[in-house]
Amino acid sequence: MRYFITLSFDGTAYCGWQVQPNGTSVQGTLEHALSTLLRRDVAITGAGRTDAGVHAAMMVAHFDADAAEMPASPRAGQTPTDYLAYRLNGMLPPDIAIQSIVPVAPDMHARFSARARTYYYYVHTRKSPFLRDRSWRLAAEPDFALMNEAAAMLLAVQDFTSFSKLHTDAKTNICHVTQARWVQLAPAEWRFEITADRFLRNMVRAIVGTLMEVGRGTLTLDAFRDVIAQKNRAAAGDSVPARGLFLQRVEY
Repeated sequence: MRYFITLSFDGTAYCGWQVQPNGTSVQGTLEHALSTLLRRDVAITGAGRTDAGVHAAMMVAHFDADAAEMPASPRAGQTPTDYLAYRLNGMLPPDIAIQSIVPVAPDMHARFSARARTYYYYVHTRKSPFLRDRSWRLAAEPDFALMNEAAAMLLAVQDFTSFSKLHTDAKTNICHVTQARWVQLAPAEWRFEITADRFLRNMVRAIVGTLMEVGRGTLTLDAFRDVIAQKNRAAAGDSVPARGLFLQRVEY
């Protein structure tokens, strides 16, 4: 049977979602715990690859297992999948939390069956001891209204090469963005919300970095449009720090 795991994690201590040869990954940590409980090597596939330091309010992954492998709960009325989630949460470190484990159709795929993904990027303009690992502090407040004008252009874009990390294994840089906007959360706190059918490596952080140039007045709206048209990563702005980025939602 195939199962979907929904989880959340603080990415501060990890080299990213995907297993890496020289670093601790979220995927590797979860695979180790799941393999220990099911008493065999278990491979999991995630809905996407978050980079080092990026967080997830919602990540989805799948794994395959026979129903007979699922541990039986000693509690009356508790399903084997709920019990497995409970056991996993007991084994995993505090920065990874399992929300649910559910059986799905065998052809469901955590990555390829996803119809949309939403990322949030958080910024703040006032020093806060509580936001330093979850948001990027800006030295001065940019023009968010102008940044929203630039962000609206993304809904008409198809080729996001200018915002993609170079030399990736992506077969196409075509993405369809359905939402891109800045939202104020508090007097000194904002977040960028973006939804698309798929995202390229480093795409959100590169977009935010380029929008920041618009907000600071170093890039005009016409120049932002030209950055997109050039299909050249070197034309866009720097990538912003990973700590402000959250994979917020995956839709199927």
